[in-house]
Amino acid sequence: MKAKNMKRTKETSWTGRGESDIIKAEEISLKGALIMLKPTKALLDFLDWEVGAFFHFGIRSFFPGHEDWDGKPMPAEKFDPKELDCRQWMEAAKAMGARYAIMTCKHHDGFALWPSEYTHYSVKNTPFGRDVVRLFVDACRQAEMKVGLYYSPAQWGKEQAEMTDEAYENYFIDQLSELLGGYGKIDYLWLDGCGSEGKNYDHERITQEIRRLQPGILIFGDVLKDGADIRWIGNEEGVTGLDNSCVADRIAFSVNDEGRQTEKCFMPAECDMRLRFSSWFDCKDNEDDLTDADELMGNYEMSVGRSCNLLINAGPNSRGLLHESDVNVMRAFGEKLRNTYGQKLPYGDVKEEKGLYVIEHPTYHAGWGYSKGVPVANRIVIEEDITKGQHILGFRLYGRLRVSKDTRVLLYEGKYIGHKHIAVIPALAMTRVELEVTQSEGEASVRAMSAHFAK
Repeated sequence: MKAKNMKRTKETSWTGRGESDIIKAEEISLKGALIMLKPTKALLDFLDWEVGAFFHFGIRSFFPGHEDWDGKPMPAEKFDPKELDCRQWMEAAKAMGARYAIMTCKHHDGFALWPSEYTHYSVKNTPFGRDVVRLFVDACRQAEMKVGLYYSPAQWGKEQAEMTDEAYENYFIDQLSELLGGYGKIDYLWLDGCGSEGKNYDHERITQEIRRLQPGILIFGDVLKDGADIRWIGNEEGVTGLDNSCVADRIAFSVNDEGRQTEKCFMPAECDMRLRFSSWFDCKDNEDDLTDADELMGNYEMSVGRSCNLLINAGPNSRGLLHESDVNVMRAFGEKLRNTYGQKLPYGDVKEEKGLYVIEHPTYHAGWGYSKGVPVANRIVIEEDITKGQHILGFRLYGRLRVSKDTRVLLYEGKYIGHKHIAVIPALAMTRVELEVTQSEGEASVRAMSAHFAK
């Protein structure tokens, strides 16, 4: 597939990318950024992470009832999480099945969880006094979790109001330089678009500085326009529809932003959500507003199962700990996830046969005749080979049952597959599952297919 302004060049690498991400003829140059229809290895790795843990923690954790942009004062002297234990956060994240974790280093209120030289409103002027970002990063590495740092480019308060636009942009870059230059390798930078609607940052300057400090880092959000790698799905419900593709031509970055049209590019989406629906931060009035493991499974199947990542938020309390009820839900979801998708029903590996992709139970044979011991499945997981791009635009799944094996039953019809597609079907005992690609652009290929049973 080709796009406008494609330039065939000698081998080159994207600024900040490693040698493993070298792009050849698929390179597309647009306004100084590289927009690709073929994923880099970094993007393929990101999709393999699948589930992330989001931790909203900061000065707001000590002021229940406060809301974003409400302007209410939150004095730094209140910040004193006496039992702060980021290792507890990581234990819950690992139990949930997360492979990466993100913490709000600076939210819209401007409070910095590290001793920033560029503001008085930080941990250095609190009774706690310690560098929370350091504690978080160290806990991530001890838990072998990918490290993600959240930063809100926009903020409210007196400090911002007294700055010129140029001074504020320098402040933005200076703080990012502290975060990205002082904690070793950072895998993921999550830039929140809320509050930045209509702001005209120097996108190229900021992007270059980020990639200079952290070669290979992935950037979430469209605040930097063509500098981003990962896009927001457009809601905070942890779901997307059957029409989601890893290839995007329209990108939004906040609930107040309608999005913008862009050249088609391979840009996976991330679906973010909260364990407690009413607040991202810990809030004393939302004790009964907690989701459960069954609903989280639905979120997983409508995010990871639609070729996105799922980012689940929990708000540590003012002691610096996750609530036991939140931890219990995270553990229950992880157990449910492992019981359903951590093991496959006994079918062989996917194979190509007469234009179909097929998995078979050992008892399968053509013709009429009962097959004993056939498992019951209600989930089919399909993985497209997207190393050269996403190509499948339509597919059907058929099942052959226990007796009349020459009869094909249409189980499911879908549009995109991408990294992973989970087809939820009625519970059936099938000797064979067949996938037919009904529409594709470019050469389609399926790398894996498996059957599962969800209780």
